[in-house]
Amino acid sequence: MGDVIISTPFLRKACEQFDVTLLAKPFAADLRPQFWPEVQVVPFKAPWTAFKLARKYRLYSWPWRGLRRVLRQLRAEKFDLAVSARWDPRDHLLMELTGATRRAGFPRVGSQRLLTDPVARPNPASHRYEYWRTVGAAVGVDIPPREELNLASGSRGRVVMVHSGAGQPVRIWPIQRYAGLVRRLREQNYIVRVVSNPENLAEWRREGEMEVAAPTTLTALLNLMSDVGALIGNDSGPGHMAAFLGIPTFTLFGPMISEWWLPLHSAAAWIDGKPCPYKPCSDNCRFPSPHCILGVTEAEVWSRVQEFLRRPGAVNK
Repeated sequence: MGDVIISTPFLRKACEQFDVTLLAKPFAADLRPQFWPEVQVVPFKAPWTAFKLARKYRLYSWPWRGLRRVLRQLRAEKFDLAVSARWDPRDHLLMELTGATRRAGFPRVGSQRLLTDPVARPNPASHRYEYWRTVGAAVGVDIPPREELNLASGSRGRVVMVHSGAGQPVRIWPIQRYAGLVRRLREQNYIVRVVSNPENLAEWRREGEMEVAAPTTLTALLNLMSDVGALIGNDSGPGHMAAFLGIPTFTLFGPMISEWWLPLHSAAAWIDGKPCPYKPCSDNCRFPSPHCILGVTEAEVWSRVQEFLRRPGAVNK
């Protein structure tokens, strides 16, 4: 989800020049009304984007019928331009199969033959936003540098949201430590709203936290953010959503690199996971447990969270 949210400045700017269609996972339809209402969303789960490596290459299990149906739909649109900010030849082949007149992207392993506008990749250390900015510049959709993004600033509300979920288990800081953080916040008179993935509800209840929200749609999650002044959570989609709603974020990183994936709000703060020779590991941990995130202590996080909440414009108690 973070990838889609980070594309928001590009999509908004592109809508000033084009009729824009976004090919993305079905959850993008929930994001559309809030973030880019002028964009047409075509839902599609690209099988090569699965997290588990084995699933990416089981060609016999790919949804070939659905893929053919989506391609027919896209060809009928007769696109003038197709763009991908991923350096993935499979994306480039898909763009070529749509029949788009121009196809811009970052070539890899010979995929420049599928592109009419191959674009040089940014510095590998760059934030993922820089890929959208670079490919956008190549097709005349100019968006500002990350440091100049004009997202809403200041506190939207008095609530501190603590979101303990993430798309992959290796990115989840232990619930027991989150519960300790919630107790510390309440002792400092902050109003705290706890939000969890549904599968972690029982663990929260074992920690004595009975009022836990577990939204099953992004629309429900967006509604829970309406009075939030700060969000604390793992490296996951809700942090990126909050940033574009003007909510400052504090992110706990584990296997990924903060410079690549930090939410784009100017007041965003974070703590990095512990060093690991395989970082970033793309969520495929080589150890029995992800020490990068498990090694981050409650005391370390509390110290940094206090600094975060004391910043000017932070949430009011």
